[in-house]
Amino acid sequence: MPLNKSTGNMYDFITHTWNTSKGSCPHFCKYCYMHRWGKQPELHFDEKELKTNLGKNNFIFVGSSCDLFAEDIPEEWILSTLEKCAHNQDNKYFFQSKNPERMIRMVKNASFDCCICTTIETNRIYDDIMGNAPSPEDRALAFERYSGAIDKYVTIEPIMDFDLEELVTLIKKCNPKQVNIGADSGNNHLPEPSKEKILSLVEELNKFTIVVNKHNLGRILNAK
Repeated sequence: MPLNKSTGNMYDFITHTWNTSKGSCPHFCKYCYMHRWGKQPELHFDEKELKTNLGKNNFIFVGSSCDLFAEDIPEEWILSTLEKCAHNQDNKYFFQSKNPERMIRMVKNASFDCCICTTIETNRIYDDIMGNAPSPEDRALAFERYSGAIDKYVTIEPIMDFDLEELVTLIKKCNPKQVNIGADSGNNHLPEPSKEKILSLVEELNKFTIVVNKHNLGRILNAK
């Protein structure tokens, strides 16, 4: 199978995406971008993806469409995916999860080049929107506990209304190399912060990390 080139609202540094775990993500976040393609099939492991040619000198987002490290994902699926990465060490791999404690446990001793990322959309809890993933605080604490050599990233996307001091504190706990901020691209009518609030957040985050505003954040920042 061919490797998927990165398109759309992906990170600028990612060249390709690769998904072995497919179907309905166990976290059931209401704003998941996969909803735009309708109801997802049952969660499953796509064995054919293990035959994908991962190429060389690529930066591959592994698990871009379904959280590979959600608690309901069988461990053997994860191990098979990581083994494929280990056999293709001419690439760099990007793992992102809302269950970072499990992600870190699984990849912290990886023999290949990789980095890890967690999503912290807000410091608040919006039960009817955020699904059943661990809370933003739990995600931040998992990143805080990890002090190994793998680079850590944080994504604030889709950004939802927040409390400035509390959110900055959570992000700082993560000690991220870079923070990516993006807005809702799916017209999900989320509780969003104002332009002024986002600019204040960026100003505070810039004091201790690199901040990258994704293209879709322009909808809020350029609003009159």
